[in-house]
Amino acid sequence: MTDPLEATRDQDLVHALAASPAFERDGLCFAARRTGLYRSQDGGQTWQNAYVSLGLTAPLPTAAVALSPDLADQTLFAGVPGAILRSGDGGRSWFPTSLPTPPPFVTSLAISPDFTRDGAVLAGTMEDGVFRSGDRGVHWAAWNFGLLDLSVLCLAISPAFADDETVFAGTDSGISCSTNGGRAWREIDFPVDLAPVLSLALSPTYAGTGLLFAGAEESGLYASTDRGRSWTRLGQDIIDGAVNTILLSPEFPARPEMLVASGDALLVSRDGGHTWAEWNPDFDTRQGITAVVAPLGLGPGAPLLVGLADGQIVSIRPRPA
Repeated sequence: MTDPLEATRDQDLVHALAASPAFERDGLCFAARRTGLYRSQDGGQTWQNAYVSLGLTAPLPTAAVALSPDLADQTLFAGVPGAILRSGDGGRSWFPTSLPTPPPFVTSLAISPDFTRDGAVLAGTMEDGVFRSGDRGVHWAAWNFGLLDLSVLCLAISPAFADDETVFAGTDSGISCSTNGGRAWREIDFPVDLAPVLSLALSPTYAGTGLLFAGAEESGLYASTDRGRSWTRLGQDIIDGAVNTILLSPEFPARPEMLVASGDALLVSRDGGHTWAEWNPDFDTRQGITAVVAPLGLGPGAPLLVGLADGQIVSIRPRPA
């Protein structure tokens, strides 16, 4: 089978990756790229254009992709310039949802863990703040009360969203938090000189522990154990550049495995961020790692899908150096 990504690798960029909750069984995963959205059903070995049903005559840059938490309803979303696309059949067909004018550029998507019941989805945009849908992505409205920086680079939603309605937004100038499902926001005490914030991750135990992590553009990785009121830098001896991906074990902190992508390096911690080691994949990462997803968690030998700045998407089973 011909890989349609081969022809675009010199000009493409992988913005985001997402994998099915049933990845071990169905091998389903998606790649949001400068040239569009791509779909794989064999664990990332081969890829097909997911937008075929739209009959496009030009590439549709896609910066974000998000899947329904259990994917039993086959719902997923893709963020494109000026719109959010919704699929109800696992990415085979798509329906555009218009956003208010002027058209915003969607940078990130976050779906409620209780999506089947509450239908809540949030979208971050480059200059227009956060948009929210409460009806499974059919209608959207801007919810920016208290959000002082409208350049939203990443979103992270609480694992206990059904109870605490907590969402974090990483922006050009810091981090804002909402505790009412994205309807209103307040800045938290993340040092402004460390911004922009490129990545966020909340512990699965966030509701009880208040533990979250933030990746900065120039100054590495930070952790907070008090819901963002104070921060501690992690791995400063090895993580010294932009952190654009933070992945946590699904059982964190009972299994305290973490992975971050920083520049051209994949770095792993097995003790909750206290010590780190570099993972050395057998492919060239010097052009930069732009996206990573761990479909089966971060246990030894678990696969990773890694997106690179030159457009490659590589499936690996890395081992610590």
